[in-house]
Amino acid sequence: MSSGSEGTSSPAESDAEDGTSTGPSEGQARRRRSQRRPFPSLTFEEALVLGKAIQTYAAGNRVRRLTLFDRMGRSAEGGTSRNLITASNQYGITSGSYTAEYLELTTDGALATADDVPWQNKIAAQFRLAIEANEWFNLLYSKFKDNRLPDKSVLADALREGNLLAEYVQECVETFTVNASFLGLLKTVAGAERLLTLDFLVEDSSRQKAEVSKPDLPVAFEPGREPVQVTARPVPGMTSTSPTSGSARFDGECFYITPIGAEGSEQRQHSDLFMGSLVEPAIQELGFRLVRADQIGEPGLITAQVIEHIVRSPLVMADLSYDNPNVFYELALRHAVRRPIVQIIRSTDRVPFDLQPFRTIIIDNSSIYTLVPKLDTYRAEIAAQIRMAMESPAGDSDNPLSAFYPGFWNAMPIATGTPA
Repeated sequence: MSSGSEGTSSPAESDAEDGTSTGPSEGQARRRRSQRRPFPSLTFEEALVLGKAIQTYAAGNRVRRLTLFDRMGRSAEGGTSRNLITASNQYGITSGSYTAEYLELTTDGALATADDVPWQNKIAAQFRLAIEANEWFNLLYSKFKDNRLPDKSVLADALREGNLLAEYVQECVETFTVNASFLGLLKTVAGAERLLTLDFLVEDSSRQKAEVSKPDLPVAFEPGREPVQVTARPVPGMTSTSPTSGSARFDGECFYITPIGAEGSEQRQHSDLFMGSLVEPAIQELGFRLVRADQIGEPGLITAQVIEHIVRSPLVMADLSYDNPNVFYELALRHAVRRPIVQIIRSTDRVPFDLQPFRTIIIDNSSIYTLVPKLDTYRAEIAAQIRMAMESPAGDSDNPLSAFYPGFWNAMPIATGTPA
């Protein structure tokens, strides 16, 4: 078991290698950018999946990389797997690169993923890895701890004052916010979110576990992403016969799959609230524009135009609230084309079993007093999840359908050009 945290990034250090394989000029630009990123490209929760897999399949011991990913049901050479290893290494959860024969937990990585250690030790180790070990995350924590969490613009100003490259400021704020939320360091007090100190969190007698509100991701699925620049653009390599191709009108579009309902209905009010307060603010800062089905045709009617948007839009946001059958029908169509999806759901609904392997952002809108103080945190979670989804290589978005039938679309006449 390694005792260090190799790969911890700082402003002067580069990100680890990536497995991007796109066109020469674009690929080189992406690699140059990823080499400068001074923090991991995944959130801590996403990177922790690898450490948990080592605990599950190797009892916390050193393990062959190929064996581990075989047990996880993943390709060890895939771009998402490589990025997962890189991020886990940068956080200091594991040691060993994506070319190493063996992977192993660091001392803190073992504490952060073990179930048989005191909770206080576990959360302290997670804090060291997720916040303290990175210069930029620790800067934000040290500056704003034990106070109300300020607006994202104020957090961004603190990073600029510390001379973080401007192109990484927004992403750093979002990743820090999501990491702090995962650890339980963000708590609503007197109608506003406060950034707790680690000491306060450990001493809080009402918290017995670090992950009360954040269920584990099954280790068989990890939504790791290639560390490439996030832009709202068509997937490289698309052809005119591909189901993911289309006219330029889909460029930069995020199609919103949501239970719409009739005008004035509870579902319509819900959809409008989530769209205006959470989804649109999160996607606009990433350069996307939102399209909802009722902007195309009648609510509840799945037309050819709706299906075209589901298939061709670079990004789909799916709201699983209300167990709406249209939502799941449209989501299945999106799964078939293996393109980026981000899922959200209100806290009063349960994520269906088949979708539980996917990271779903849970929104507590049970009252205005639980929703309003956390709006910025929810937006940051959505934006961070979009970044990870969009940084996946083309065709590398895994789901139950693609796992069962990887060549689904290749067998369709629309993809092959053969007569139906």
